[in-house]
Amino acid sequence: MANERREMLEKSTTLYFGPWYRRSPFFESTLAAGCTSYDIYNHMYLPAYYDDPDVEYWALVNGVTMWDVGVERTVEVSGKDADRLIDYITCRDLTKCAVGQGKYMPVIAPDGGIVNDPVLLHVGENRWWMQLADSDAGLYALGVAAGRFDAEVRLPDVHPMQVQGPLAAKTLEKLVGHGIYDVKYYWMGEFQIDGIPVVISRTGWTAVPGFEINVLNRADGAATWDAVAAAGEEFAIRPIAPCEARRIEAGIFNYGSDMTLDDTPLHVSGMERLVEPQDQDYLGKEALERLRETGVDRKLVGMILEGDQLRAELSQPWPVLSGGVEVGRVTDAVWSPGMEQNIGYMWVPIELADPGTRVDVVTEDGEELTAVAASLPFVDPQKKVPAQSLEG
Repeated sequence: MANERREMLEKSTTLYFGPWYRRSPFFESTLAAGCTSYDIYNHMYLPAYYDDPDVEYWALVNGVTMWDVGVERTVEVSGKDADRLIDYITCRDLTKCAVGQGKYMPVIAPDGGIVNDPVLLHVGENRWWMQLADSDAGLYALGVAAGRFDAEVRLPDVHPMQVQGPLAAKTLEKLVGHGIYDVKYYWMGEFQIDGIPVVISRTGWTAVPGFEINVLNRADGAATWDAVAAAGEEFAIRPIAPCEARRIEAGIFNYGSDMTLDDTPLHVSGMERLVEPQDQDYLGKEALERLRETGVDRKLVGMILEGDQLRAELSQPWPVLSGGVEVGRVTDAVWSPGMEQNIGYMWVPIELADPGTRVDVVTEDGEELTAVAASLPFVDPQKKVPAQSLEG
């Protein structure tokens, strides 16, 4: 099976670089760096592979890596009612979010469904950035604002790239100085890289120490990429694609595959805590409070998948069976080099969601495997790794 998976991974097809898809300011840099395949995400090209996923995983966990994540489209909400609008479209209590602070933000529909799950940055008084997963939360915010809130919703000239790994801070220190160590986990600061103004947040899609650099002028993308590459050369920095194994280990979800508009935060393991008690109203509050009382019928949980090492990611959900009856689906499954296990996520009925519950999974090539439900995240549940002190 391992050989079959590797062959699947090595198969390729042509992706046409048409003008109808957006390119990030770092796109040409990723081509020059040897990116071998791209995905489409938020109507943009997202690097999918540079090297073997195991090689990229260990570079991330042990060293420093750089990512083109311009696909995290930035939506800015500003104006007199910006604070009220932002707080109204999420189940989180943002009245406690200070200027300069960030939050992981489920955007909520009136029925409690998840519209998007961006990283939110409070970049100034009455000014917020939502850095999006793959759905049109900007249009959603624009619609909610119409006729109700005095706020502007727009796509600013802001383009993120990530620098992730335990040597990320040392790399950025060479570019912006010792002040990089003052940026706390899920906070941000304003800096310059070779005279280029940037906003750097201590966030990322990895739950290892890392940062996101927000370039404030598209024309500065390539120069910023080159500066980071040069600063990280002594640490063997390398560009990689978003690391599926690491983000699943850390219990980080991918909107559109792991969860959709049909799911609420109460259905997703680990997101229940984000439905925060608060006095003020928000879209979906009544639905979520009612669901909290009645309980959910299904849950997205972690799974450990028995069998040989997986060598490719899913191209479609895999059925989950109990007693020979299909009861759910696998949304992600990948080999974890660090855990030396196949891990992933699956949707199951609530009565099958307890850790240790065993179910059957049918892969897309027809093989039947056993999956064991697991708690999330698989590693570092207190987020001590990404939040650790970076000096020393």
